[in-house]
Amino acid sequence: MPEPLSAEDPVAVGPYRLRARLGAGGMGQVYLGESGSGRRVAVKLVRAEIAKDPGFRRRFRREVELAMKAGGFWTAPVVDADPDAATPWVASQYVPGPSLAEQVAAHGPLDEAALRQLAAGLAEALQAFHGMGLVHRDLKPSNVLLLDDGPRVIDFGISKALEDDSGTALTVTGTVLGTPAFMSPEQAVGREVGEPSDIFSLGSVLTFAATGRGPFGDGSTHALLFRVVHEPPVLSGLPPGVRPLIAACLSKEPADRPRAADLAGMALGSVPVSVPVDAPGWRGGRGPVEG
Repeated sequence: MPEPLSAEDPVAVGPYRLRARLGAGGMGQVYLGESGSGRRVAVKLVRAEIAKDPGFRRRFRREVELAMKAGGFWTAPVVDADPDAATPWVASQYVPGPSLAEQVAAHGPLDEAALRQLAAGLAEALQAFHGMGLVHRDLKPSNVLLLDDGPRVIDFGISKALEDDSGTALTVTGTVLGTPAFMSPEQAVGREVGEPSDIFSLGSVLTFAATGRGPFGDGSTHALLFRVVHEPPVLSGLPPGVRPLIAACLSKEPADRPRAADLAGMALGSVPVSVPVDAPGWRGGRGPVEG
């Protein structure tokens, strides 16, 4: 939820007057901004230590241009940006709903019906952006905003600017750029990521929505990354009707995960779920492991 500005915060960014803090992430601080006409936007300011990287601004400009061409019902579209400012920034449509993280913290896990609707909405968002060649790379509960008519996904694709030219994630002292508990195995080990990486993260987000915890627990960054890569997720507590879907998303091998185009039907029960026999939480494809 919005918090008051501090004395250290800027009062304006580009044409937007800043009104409140909305949060922070690996790339920088996010503010509630307002244009001269009263339009409200979410403005993300890039951290100085990231902006000084020689290749960052070039990648940031490219990803912003792609994101501004994308849109859709399930997203908060990028509406403005200045990659060449002293402190680069990007503005997206402001979505006033709570994040999934806030909703679960305040009211507990979602029931199965709500979980299926969430899964279908997120699958449609991923399908739309994957169709334009965009990969989210940081899908997590705080990047999913909840409205009465369905979820919205924010920060789509911009995080690719945090990779160097070889595709390896840039690092900032004391910070992991990304969210270990919701990373895919290939992302955790620094391999190139594509659409299947978002599907794995979706499985982790849905586990959180259904249980209030991620499928790999908590702990240090190194411990989380090890579990993501080497250990099966904990699927206990998931509603039985959605466990096969989430297990399929959390397959360690990218090729074994379902496509976003199929996930909405799977979530709503109109498309059967195919789970690899070695998918986490399953034995011989016969049924779920409860623990």
